[in-house]
Amino acid sequence: MKTLKKTKVPNLPDFIQTKIYKTGQTRGADDDVIYQNRVGRNSTVLIPYDFYDVCVHAKPEGFENGFIVLIDPDKFFTIPDYETKLKSQNIILGENALLLYGTRTQWETYNPTAKGLIPATSRVSPLDGKFISRVASTTSDEKNRENHGFTTTGKKGAGIRVYEYASKKIIDQCRIQLEYLFWSCYDSIERCVTFGLKREDAMVRKEYNETNAENDGLNCKETLLQKRMIDIDGHTVCPLCLEKLSSQGFFDKVAQAEGRSVHDLTVTQINLFHIQELRIGQYNHTPYNLGWGHHHCNVVVKDTGIKETLEWMQGVLERNNQLS
Repeated sequence: MKTLKKTKVPNLPDFIQTKIYKTGQTRGADDDVIYQNRVGRNSTVLIPYDFYDVCVHAKPEGFENGFIVLIDPDKFFTIPDYETKLKSQNIILGENALLLYGTRTQWETYNPTAKGLIPATSRVSPLDGKFISRVASTTSDEKNRENHGFTTTGKKGAGIRVYEYASKKIIDQCRIQLEYLFWSCYDSIERCVTFGLKREDAMVRKEYNETNAENDGLNCKETLLQKRMIDIDGHTVCPLCLEKLSSQGFFDKVAQAEGRSVHDLTVTQINLFHIQELRIGQYNHTPYNLGWGHHHCNVVVKDTGIKETLEWMQGVLERNNQLS
């Protein structure tokens, strides 16, 4: 294990520092959904009851800030002994579970106010209520939206999507490895100098990160290569197209079509890229599953997965070659 020098370590350029830090946060969410907007991945998770067993089984050590099970009102109020079944699994409404109203039909058929229920306001047990609702307005009345529970400033959203969860330790390790991959770009030192970091400071910061990565077992080149995160030369590549990445792409915004540009675009050419896509019942925000990739490649893969996307692309090429 390498020993870290007890000297002041220079910071990365602000933009890179912020980009790496944000990888420990969840995706954005607006006021009309039940999720929190841009919070830590170790926040309270929301688990749809139908996936409760698989989600909890896959995370036997539990969640650092607990969980809330989301119950379908249709089933809760129509299936005999449904609440008894929930209690047998230690799922108790108002303690670690909430009714989730998501449709106008649910709201009108099982109106929680008429049943004497109040919306929850706490993310820890007791939840200070038994339901949450995000019911869109109707076309005939745009003001009859029914958003209740976790709607106030500072309390927006009940929790995060369960498949986005990662513990604080995992978040920190991912950040170390993602910085390691940044420094593995073939031109990272030069780009940092271009953006205001002294060359000697860039070298010190790189060495500091490499030491952290080695001490935590995050620099295994064989695994990084196998996971499509670096190439045979040890340079960072896009996991889909395998092109070497220039660290300039961390700073540059994506190109916009002429006549369709917007002034507040924040999307950069290189973004966080999950090798194995996020999906419920798995927790894939982990070291050796997070790389950097082209924005457009990320959009193509979306939630499908790299293998499936490559198979689809191969089919597209074969069908088009038949026209030649």
